[in-house]
Amino acid sequence: MNRSKPADLALVNTDVYTVDAVSRWAQAVAIRDGAVVAVGTDDEIRELVGPHTEVLDLAGRMVLPGFQDAHVHASGGGMDRLRCDLSEEHSLEGYQARIRAYAEANPDAEWILGGGWAMDVFPGGTPSRHDLDRVVPDRPAFFSNRDNHAAWVNTRALELAEVDAATPDPSDGRIEREPDGSPQGTLHEGAMLLVRRHIPDPDAEEIGRAILLAQRYLHSLGITAWQEAIVGVYPTLPNCRDVYPMLAERGELTGRVVGALWWERGRGVEQVEELVGYRERTTVGRYRATSVKIMQDGVCENFTASMLEPYLDAHGHPTDNRGLSYVDPEELPAIAIALDAAGFQIHVHTIGDKAVRDALDAIEAARRANGWNDHRHHLAHIQVVHPEDLPRFRRLGVTANGQPLWAANDPQMVELTLPFLGPERAAQQYPFGSLLRSGATMCFGSDWPVSTPDVLQEIHVAVNRTVPPAYTYGSGSELEREPFLPDERITLAQAIRAFTMGSAYVNHLDDVTGSIEVGKRADLVVLSRNLFELPPAEITSAEVLLTLVDGRPVHEAPGL
Repeated sequence: MNRSKPADLALVNTDVYTVDAVSRWAQAVAIRDGAVVAVGTDDEIRELVGPHTEVLDLAGRMVLPGFQDAHVHASGGGMDRLRCDLSEEHSLEGYQARIRAYAEANPDAEWILGGGWAMDVFPGGTPSRHDLDRVVPDRPAFFSNRDNHAAWVNTRALELAEVDAATPDPSDGRIEREPDGSPQGTLHEGAMLLVRRHIPDPDAEEIGRAILLAQRYLHSLGITAWQEAIVGVYPTLPNCRDVYPMLAERGELTGRVVGALWWERGRGVEQVEELVGYRERTTVGRYRATSVKIMQDGVCENFTASMLEPYLDAHGHPTDNRGLSYVDPEELPAIAIALDAAGFQIHVHTIGDKAVRDALDAIEAARRANGWNDHRHHLAHIQVVHPEDLPRFRRLGVTANGQPLWAANDPQMVELTLPFLGPERAAQQYPFGSLLRSGATMCFGSDWPVSTPDVLQEIHVAVNRTVPPAYTYGSGSELEREPFLPDERITLAQAIRAFTMGSAYVNHLDDVTGSIEVGKRADLVVLSRNLFELPPAEITSAEVLLTLVDGRPVHEAPGL
């Protein structure tokens, strides 16, 4: 070790889990100029301590590579926090109290806006405009649900948008209706645009404040990098396409971010040239717009996820509904070929088993047409995967991008999903263990604000397949403590790797982050406890104490 160049920072007396190729453990890390310069024992690292080196004795706490979220809507999560955030409530009464307080505190707001409501709070997953009218009768109100696939609106919003019993459902959405055909107050998928187009767009500075608020929150959870899963115009999310580069240019973006440019439904391959232009113009500093997001289907809870076989009705009988394919499966291969040829990573929202199969077919077509490359295409959510498609992930080099928090017996699963899938398909959900056993590469993300970006809660579910302690959307039932498809549990080491090297791989950051190795950037997280020394059910008892990006603190807990 070169003593002529001492470290800037030394982390000593700690449990360092490197997540390198052999998952080494160490006692200490030395950092210089934002990079890791040594990983080893306390004595070895102390040789690099000079008169100006900051030495942080961590007293046996755990050091990991910084977590990376492979699928998150930071702009949307931050915007919810700037407006009326319902995500910490889980009852109609709680929602109404927050909305009433927000409306009273903002008497000059033209619209009352927010998000974060959970479907399982309402019968059939669909809230009524009348419940919203009781707290906001005089101004239009629009609240996206926590998965951003539906909106709860009041009567004033529907009147302003001229949505009534005669308004037809759009091809990519559905208006929930009352018995007389009038709109009930819930708008699914593309139907949200009927009202959304009347809401004034936030300006770049407001979106920037939302992203920076989200960034602080993500850093507080140990997250140092993420993929913004929709960059463009979407009904319930701010258009952050020009805002991320603005923040990066100002030096305000401390996280490393990949933007997934939005593929507009209803348009074809003529978009590719435009997306190439966005990629070139908006790649700045720590932000790179190198991915394209295709939403192939919806979600199971409102029967818009694309399924190979029909959904069941409430009595267990097959219906004639197989969900929706937002991009024509016959056109999807040509789109994949064009994006792949243009050098884009393809990032596909796939919930239903047909959506998964259609996306894999499209990427297979791109492989045949263009040959192999290192674009690292990935399918996000992968809720229902037909067993025949499991080995195709490895065979096609497609990364499985999972959101582990959903793989548990929470009310949304038990009440709004299982009865309508039937036992055979229900057993094919979130097959993380099967995917890893088949050789697939796996990364993890949160889809926040759909669900919490708290990595420790997500790891808890990946390892236990049970609802984490103190989960906002839990009911406290005995069933929640029963493992959901326990054969699909993965190990703690596998879950950590998915949130570090796995997500770094999909973000093309694995050469600079994702593990603690000499030469890589010092993007690190310090936890209060060694996760490997905890019983699996107590993973969430650990806390994030310190988050470093390039060796500099971006979050520090009081009292560290």
